[in-house]
Amino acid sequence: MKVRGPRRRLLTQRLIALFGAGVLLFNFPLLKLWLSDRTVWGLPLLPVALFVAWAVLLAWLAWLMERRVDPREDPREQG
Repeated sequence: MKVRGPRRRLLTQRLIALFGAGVLLFNFPLLKLWLSDRTVWGLPLLPVALFVAWAVLLAWLAWLMERRVDPREDPREQG
């Protein structure tokens, strides 16, 4: 599936937003929020938070890249 026109621009904007979210999530000031002695199911909070943030970003990326176009949204995709 080739992405063309306005949909391509929208995908580019969403990927840039995903990149920005990743930069913010893995930047020191926000990482410092998770730096504590608390644990989650016996695991330190910082590694758990890092893994969850990474998994959410990866799932968002997969959703963006694998999403199908609804033919009602883009009449050029009808065949």
